[in-house]
Amino acid sequence: MAVVFALCCLACAACNDFVFKLFTRVERSKGQFVALVGILWFLTLVWLPRDPANDWKMTLLWGGISGFLSLTSNILLIEAMARQSAGLCSTIFRLNMVLVVLGATFILNEKLTGLQWVGIGLAILAVLAFIPRKSGSEAAKKAGMIGFGMVLLAAFLRAGMGLSYKYGFLHGADQNGVAVVNSFFWIFGGLLYAFLVERNFKFPDKLLLGYGALSGVLVAGIVFFMAASVNLGNASIVLPIAQMSFLGTLLLSVLFLKEKVDILKIIAVLSGTAAILLLVQ
Repeated sequence: MAVVFALCCLACAACNDFVFKLFTRVERSKGQFVALVGILWFLTLVWLPRDPANDWKMTLLWGGISGFLSLTSNILLIEAMARQSAGLCSTIFRLNMVLVVLGATFILNEKLTGLQWVGIGLAILAVLAFIPRKSGSEAAKKAGMIGFGMVLLAAFLRAGMGLSYKYGFLHGADQNGVAVVNSFFWIFGGLLYAFLVERNFKFPDKLLLGYGALSGVLVAGIVFFMAASVNLGNASIVLPIAQMSFLGTLLLSVLFLKEKVDILKIIAVLSGTAAILLLVQ
């Protein structure tokens, strides 16, 4: 059953990244979109029980830290999706697992195995294969490089979120409470981004509301199915399955958005897949 839940998590994550890409095809308020996702996230998770034995101060502290990192990493991912292919953005973003493993060696004193070092090397190869090559107009080249840089930064911040989760839970933070605090950062952070950065004061249209609601349900599904799969199964089995969502995103993008797949993209995706499999050894 754990594998089934992990596959459900994979499907939700793959579809959510694809929704991000669909949303960015037309200029809309990304901040309002993120806020709507946060509202759906909050309404889904606020009912989950919290352990009274956990430290509420640690829950607020690490919920705030991880919430800020989650918010900024996903806004950067959405901005990158507007400038780069969904396959590239989704793959690099999911390879944040490499940075989590590396960070754990320094922050949590975890040891790396030889296979994990090979996985790190393959992840670096995947990123190098995705570096935008010179093609198209100067404006397209510039947008491509900016998108590439944004998704790299998003992966770093997403890794920081993962490490803050683990550190917080080790120091008494409540898992469900942290997730609820995260949703508040998406709601209010998204609104601040819309009003202060995008200068968008318009009421969201039906499409924006629809995309926000759909993504909110998918994000809630990711959180629920990930927790269920880890709770019931071996993390070394279920985590790689869930992290393979970029394969689904790439497939959806090729089928419905006609994104091009060349030899370097194939090498990058295969290297990224192998990296994730090795990193959980």
